[in-house]
Amino acid sequence: MRQTRNQKLVLTALLTAIAVVGGNLFEFPIGPARVAPTQHLINLISGVLVGPYYAVAQAFLTSLLRNMLGTGTLLAFPGSMIGALCVGYCYRWFKNLLAAALGELIGTGILGALVAYPLAALFLGTTGALWVFIPSFFLSALVGVIVGYIILRALWPVLKARFAR
Repeated sequence: MRQTRNQKLVLTALLTAIAVVGGNLFEFPIGPARVAPTQHLINLISGVLVGPYYAVAQAFLTSLLRNMLGTGTLLAFPGSMIGALCVGYCYRWFKNLLAAALGELIGTGILGALVAYPLAALFLGTTGALWVFIPSFFLSALVGVIVGYIILRALWPVLKARFAR
């Protein structure tokens, strides 16, 4: 079943709400970052179900809302958005959940951390080394991806018939 634009918008809004609430409930500091594995879980689900562009919108809105609520940092923007884009494209190209999960790990855990480092130095005055960012981003993404992958695999027969493109 092909999704309409309205279905994608509603699903994106719902996933954004879950990510904001979950990010506030399950977050912990690792190095200079305040990590929220729920965001990575939702990035994985979002990228698979609604595609790369809606997943990036979900990641942006989640980061924006968490920053407005005072529960996120500027570092959430590059990490989550790059990760969501990578998930969406990895799933689109390979039609494989494991590839999508690896897209989140590489997108957020490595690329997002590399982009976040200069932003942290410029806007937050962080003087830590780059090697501090990659482990913290990667660990957060790993926890979220493991949980998200388990959820997607358990629900995959229903989700594939209903949502996946």
